[in-house]
Amino acid sequence: MNRNGIELRWLAAAAVLAALAVPGLRAQGLPPEHITDHVDARVAFHRLQGLAGEWTGTAGKDSIPATVTYRISANGTVVTEVLFPDTDHEMMTLYYLQGSDLLATHYCAAGNRPQFKLDLMKSTPRELIFAFDGGAGFNPGKDNHIHNGRIAFTGDGKLDTFWSFYWAGEEKSVEDFHLTRAAKAGKAGR
Repeated sequence: MNRNGIELRWLAAAAVLAALAVPGLRAQGLPPEHITDHVDARVAFHRLQGLAGEWTGTAGKDSIPATVTYRISANGTVVTEVLFPDTDHEMMTLYYLQGSDLLATHYCAAGNRPQFKLDLMKSTPRELIFAFDGGAGFNPGKDNHIHNGRIAFTGDGKLDTFWSFYWAGEEKSVEDFHLTRAAKAGKAGR
């Protein structure tokens, strides 16, 4: 094979690798105001994995104190979100990849399990939009349930989430969380 043919193959391979790397670089390396591209499920899941740890802030229109914990579970295949841990109102949402989709199942204090799917057309690396995708333990046309949501990465260790609460087939409220990453406890005596 001639030298020019080999060089063209290397250039083509490098271009393919660069194209594959760009979404991840945009999600992590650029300032938020420059991130405008749509996101794929794997990049979105990676963003959620980056939330691992404890977050504190406020929830709802009354700004009640809130704690939310994110953990990476099941050998890195699930991100577990626990709202109001260790309280009577504790709830859990599991985020996971299924094929080319990012799904979430919410285990609600109301006793139902709505499921969501990342809306790839509306989401960006800076804001993940989750659309209602069925569930169990309720009738979405009659019963109360969380119906859709939005997770906004606002930068500097801050996170805002918004979850629409439906009842009788209509949106009744939007539950919002405004969170800051909790400081890690230092090691005493060192």
